[in-house]
Amino acid sequence: MDIRQTAEQIAEAVGSENIAAATHCVTRLRFALNDESKVDKEKLENIDAVKGSFSTNGQFQVVIGQGTVDKVYNELVDVTGIGTSTKEDIKNAAEKKLNPLQKAVKTLADIFIPILPAIVTAGLLMGINNILTGPGIFYDGKSFVDVNTAWKDFADMINVIANTAFAFLPALIGWSAVKKFGGNPLLGIVLGLMLVHPSLLNAWDYGKALEAGKVPHWNLFGLEIQKVGYQGQVLPVLLASYVLAKMEVFLKKKIPDAFQLLIVAPVALLVTGFLSFIVIGPITFGIANWLTDGLVGIFDHFAAVGGLIYGGVYALLVVTGMHHTFLAVDLQLIGSKGGTFLWPMLALSNIAQGSAALAMMFLSKDEKVKGLSFTSAISAYLGITEPALFGVNLRFRFPFICAIIGSAIAGVFITVNKVMASSIGVGGIPGFLSIFPDKWGPFFIGMAIAIVVPFVLTYLFGRVKKVN
Repeated sequence: MDIRQTAEQIAEAVGSENIAAATHCVTRLRFALNDESKVDKEKLENIDAVKGSFSTNGQFQVVIGQGTVDKVYNELVDVTGIGTSTKEDIKNAAEKKLNPLQKAVKTLADIFIPILPAIVTAGLLMGINNILTGPGIFYDGKSFVDVNTAWKDFADMINVIANTAFAFLPALIGWSAVKKFGGNPLLGIVLGLMLVHPSLLNAWDYGKALEAGKVPHWNLFGLEIQKVGYQGQVLPVLLASYVLAKMEVFLKKKIPDAFQLLIVAPVALLVTGFLSFIVIGPITFGIANWLTDGLVGIFDHFAAVGGLIYGGVYALLVVTGMHHTFLAVDLQLIGSKGGTFLWPMLALSNIAQGSAALAMMFLSKDEKVKGLSFTSAISAYLGITEPALFGVNLRFRFPFICAIIGSAIAGVFITVNKVMASSIGVGGIPGFLSIFPDKWGPFFIGMAIAIVVPFVLTYLFGRVKKVN
C-alpha cells in the first residue's frame, strides 16, 4: 500500500476544502465535514485501503484498519494542511450540526461510553460466576461449587470483583457525567459514592422497608427526609451530576481565585447533596421506577410484539447512534429488577448483522468485498457491528433488511421464553455468559435463529439478484 497515495485519494474523495477537522481512533479516520453530501462515496469505497465509511453523531468516519490508520492520518494532515485535531475537537465541531434530539443522544453516549469497559468487564466476570454457581449446568440440580466446595470462595471472590462496578455504578456515572457537563470529575465520584453511602438504606431493600413502615428518616427542622441510597439507579445521579457541574461552573465565575479552593467545591457538593436527598433523588427515583414498571409491564403482556419491535429496530438504532441511550435503560432494569430482557436482543441483533455480512462473502465476486465481509462478520460475532453495518450490509441494503428480519424473529423467541441477562457483556456470541444459566437453552436457540435466518435470506436473495 502506498500510504501517501491513499491519503491523497481519500482527501480527493472527501474534499480537502470540505474538512473542518480530522482525527483518528484505533481503526477509523474521523472527520467533521462542512457538507457530507459533497463526499464522493463511490470513489471513496473504491480505494483499496478503505474498508467502509459511515456517518454518525455528526462525524463522517472512514474505516481503514488497525496499524495503518495512524500512518494514513499523518499523510492526510500533510496533504491537506488541516493540522492535527483531538477527538474532543472533532466532537465539538460535529456537535454544531446536530439537532436537539441528536445532542441529547450524544450527551448520553458521551457519558456512558467511557464507563462501558468497566461495565462489560463486570458483566463477563459475572458470567463466569454464573457458570460456577448456576445449578444444573454441570450437575443435576446442583451447581459446580455445591459439588466442588473448594471452588466456593474462588467464585465468591469473582462475584465481589464483578459486582463492584454495579454496586458503585452511581460513582462511575457521576465521574463521567460531571466531566461531560464541565465540572470536576472527582467531585462527581464523591457525589456518586455519597448516593450509595453505607449509612443509607439499600435501595434494593427499600420496598420491604416501606411495606413494613420502617424506612429511616432525617428530621431537618420538622421536614422528614428518607435516608435511602440509590444503588443501581441512573436518573438520580445523572440529574444530580448536572446540577453539581453547573453550580461549580457558576461559583468559579463569581468567586475570586484565592478563595475558590475553600468555597467552590464544598458549597457545590453540600448544596447538591441536600438537593439530591430532598428533591432530586425522590422524584427521579419515582420516575425511574414508574418507567421501569411500565416497560416491564409491556413486555410481560405483549412479549412477542416487544421482541419483534426491539429485535428488529435495534440495528436501526445503531445506525442513528441512539442505541447508546438504551444502555441507561439496561442498567436501570438491572438495578431495579435484577436483570434486563433488552440486552439479550442486542446480542442477537449483532450476530444477525454478522451472519448477513458472512453471506455476502459467498455471494460477491469482488475480492475486496469478500475480505471485508469475512472480517466484519467476525467482528460482529464478537460484538462490534459497525464494519458489517456500514461497510457491507447498508452498502448493499438487502443484507441489512435480511439481518433485521432474522433479529426480529430471534427477539420474539427469546422474549416469549423470558430470557434475561444478569449484566451487560459482550454483545455477540460471547454474550451467553451474561445470560442467566437457566435461560441458556432458549438463548442458544435464538442465537441459532440469528445465525441461520439472515445468512439464508441474504444468500438466496443475493442469488436471485445476481450480486457481483
